[in-house]
Parts: sequence; structure tokens; C-alpha cells
Amino acid sequence: MAVISAEQATPVAQSNSARRSELSQAWRRFRSNRVAVIGLIFIIFLVLMAVFADVLAPDDPLFSYAGSRGEAPSAEHLFGLDHIGRDLLSRVIFGTRIALIVGLVSTGIAVVMGILVGAVAGYFGGLVDTVLSRVIDTLMAFPIIALLVVLAAVLGPSLTTTVLVIGITGWARFARVVRADVLSIKVEDYVMAAKATGVSSWRIIIRHVLPNVLGPVIVLASLGIGSIIILEAALSFLGLGVRPPTPSWGGILADGRPHLMRYPHISFFPGLMITLTVLAFNFVGDGLRDALDPRQKT
Repeated sequence: MAVISAEQATPVAQSNSARRSELSQAWRRFRSNRVAVIGLIFIIFLVLMAVFADVLAPDDPLFSYAGSRGEAPSAEHLFGLDHIGRDLLSRVIFGTRIALIVGLVSTGIAVVMGILVGAVAGYFGGLVDTVLSRVIDTLMAFPIIALLVVLAAVLGPSLTTTVLVIGITGWARFARVVRADVLSIKVEDYVMAAKATGVSSWRIIIRHVLPNVLGPVIVLASLGIGSIIILEAALSFLGLGVRPPTPSWGGILADGRPHLMRYPHISFFPGLMITLTVLAFNFVGDGLRDALDPRQKT
């Protein structure tokens, strides 16, 4: 059995202690930002609402009350009824599940693809960097909503299509940030030392490069979730997102558009939820940016 001496264990313990200290300082800085904490609390509330939608929703989101179309908010139906008599509160609650699934899963896909492409382009350089950088520039220059509309129209509207299309088309901004960081990190002494000892390029990327670019990526991802939720709502509003009658915030907005003058509450509540959710993710993103900024360390 190998025995680790005190001299070998001390640097490891010091490294772990320093890492915990940095995380505790970052959490303290984040916690001191009241707006970011409020945003985090609201996001936790949304997650709980999405997970327990079946319990929290007062009615079946697809059930229609005959003869009660467009009923205004009341004690019995807090958000009122939509244009065909469905309970709006229930539909908004279930729409939260769709918004978070699209926002989080699409962001996850975009982050993984962006980190992979950006790390390869920045680390290997040369022709690989040139080709991948032109792909990134082209994708970022193309109007994203137009690309989403075309792909969604070709593939057909569904939740899976919405998640994949938004995720696959949204990785370029992550790739650009990762590439820029990798270009500066790959010339650091510890990376050069790893190369000199014969460590493979992929091992260096995974163990030494990627951990140092996760901070900016996390901040960018938290700020981008709100934008993705808006994109999902836009696709659903255009009839190219989640297929009706599945409740989504964008779909409910589209349902209320023809009845905006007579039944404004149909569009008001999903619009309010979109606004509050995007603000919450932006507040958390700003808080993470301040908390993870090395210049803020004390």
C-alpha cells in the first residue's frame, strides 16, 4: 500500500483549502448582492412550480369550462379563463415547465458545444482555429431568429425540436469566449510544463485548460437562459415551438393576441411571467459575474 508523506499531502490540502476559500468568498460576494439573491429565490420558486405543477395547478390545463370563455380573474380562477374557457393559472404553471426545460437543456447543449469548439480552436490554433473561427463568425452574423424559424419550419414544431434547434444554434457565443480564454491560458507555465512532460493535448485541455474557463462560461450561460426563454416564447408565438394544446408561455400569448382588446388578461399573465423570469436570470447572471470576477477578491 502506497503511503503519502506529510510533505506530499500538504500541497494537496493547501490547494483544496484555497479552493474552498475562493468559493466561500464568491458565495459571500454573491449573497451581498440583494438583487441577485432575489433573482435566485424567484428561480428556485419557478423550479419548484415546474416540478410540482401537477400538484399546484388548480385545474387540468386542457380542461375547458363551457360557456365561460374569456372570464376575468376572480376568486375561483385567479388568472381568469382563456378564449376557450381553460384556467389560465393552470396553463401558466405548466408553461413554466416548458420554459425551464427549453432554457436549461438548450443552454446545456450550447455550452457543451461551445466549450468543445472554442477549446479546440484556441488550443490547436493554425488552420483549425481559422476554420472554426470563420464558422463562429458566420453563425453569430446570421440573424438567429430567422435561422430558428427556418429550422423549426423544416423539422416541424415540437418540444424536442425547439430544444435541439435553439441549443445547436446558440453555441457560437460560448465558443468565442472560451477560445479567447484558451489562447491566453495555453501559454501559461503550467501548460507548457505539461506539454514538456509528454502529456497529451486532450488531457491538458480537460485537466488544465477547461477548469480555468468555466467561470466566464457559467456567467454567460446564466445570462443567456433568459434570452433562450424569449426565443422559445417567440417560436411558440409564431406556431413553430411547442405544439398546441401543450401550454407554453409563448403559445398562451399567441392565443390571447386576437382577443387583446376584449380579454387582455390572457396575454398579460404569460407576458408578466416571461418578463419576471428573464429579469431573475439576468440578476443572477450579474451577481455571478461580480462574485466570480477575480478583481473583486479580497
